[in-house]
Amino acid sequence: MSLCYINGEFLPIEKATLPVTDFIILRGVGVFESISTFRKRPLMLTPHLERLLRSAASASLALPLPGEDIKSLVLEGISRMTEDCLVRPYITGGDVFLSGAFPASRLFILFEKINKPAPEVYADGVLLMPVDGGRHIPGIKNIDYMFSYTGFAKRGDAYEILYCPDGEITEAAHSSFFLYTGGRLVTAPLSRVLKGTMRDIILQLAAEKGMKIEERCPLLSELSTAEEAFITGSVKEVVPVVKIGDQVIGSGRPGAVTRMLHHTLLEEIVRWLE
Repeated sequence: MSLCYINGEFLPIEKATLPVTDFIILRGVGVFESISTFRKRPLMLTPHLERLLRSAASASLALPLPGEDIKSLVLEGISRMTEDCLVRPYITGGDVFLSGAFPASRLFILFEKINKPAPEVYADGVLLMPVDGGRHIPGIKNIDYMFSYTGFAKRGDAYEILYCPDGEITEAAHSSFFLYTGGRLVTAPLSRVLKGTMRDIILQLAAEKGMKIEERCPLLSELSTAEEAFITGSVKEVVPVVKIGDQVIGSGRPGAVTRMLHHTLLEEIVRWLE
């Protein structure tokens, strides 16, 4: 079962339509969020919607509805689903051929079955492909993922690409990146990356465990001596990274710190459900 909210109503997703003149189609203009549910309750709903509103404002997109109305629609859609789901609200630039830059922005919200990574992803870990580049405006969660997919296509065994401008590791294409090295958990500062909601949770849990944390860009030159690495996201949670390019990380297997943080997250996730 999948639903779409658009034009003031909830529809089966296969019956939902979007004008081909929309900016999201003709110019690739749009912002969105990906929100997971657990036990039919959304994870970090308020921070996700706050980020959606910040992204829209940064992209000069007017809100089609007030933020509280969008929140109510998200909750109503979740209540209509029969199982846990992935919720993706989109704000587009509206129709290209109306006068003005974005004269009438448009909202639609997708509610679909959530597809978690396969068990072997957590058991065996994944490979990331480093690329010299990064997201154009990292603070905005926009729909432009073309670079991530063209880069991904160059190495079919990669789980995601990893942005490494000038040897500094910022983030993965769809995830926040963490390196565990020298007894410290290292992740890029918010000035360089998207403010990931799962990133915030993991940093909070790590601090509560007494771990030393450094918010700076990890370096490619540090990988050969690093003990562990992992990526995080709303759907994937905590995924071990065992290889980056040709460099094996640590023992080449998911590490104890990664497993501990993922286990703690699953035990305490109710703290962040709304």
